[in-house]
Amino acid sequence: MATRQIKMPAKDAAEEEQDEPYSQRKRPEVGRYLLQVDRQTKSSYEALDEAQKAGSAIKQRFAALQVSIYDRIESVNTLIS
Repeated sequence: MATRQIKMPAKDAAEEEQDEPYSQRKRPEVGRYLLQVDRQTKSSYEALDEAQKAGSAIKQRFAALQVSIYDRIESVNTLIS
């Protein structure tokens, strides 16, 4: 059986310049305050007021959930009641 050489299409310059997707090795930049729902991080905020506002809205809507704000710099976890 004869072998055939397969030619692959050339990659565009735009495809080569794409950033690597986020992974466990390279994480996106996050803010100081992490909003956690049932100990799972959902979002991050630079200001404490923004994190408290978002956490309060979740807690009012779903009272059974445990909502907390984690301060990454001081390593303090604050529950929202």
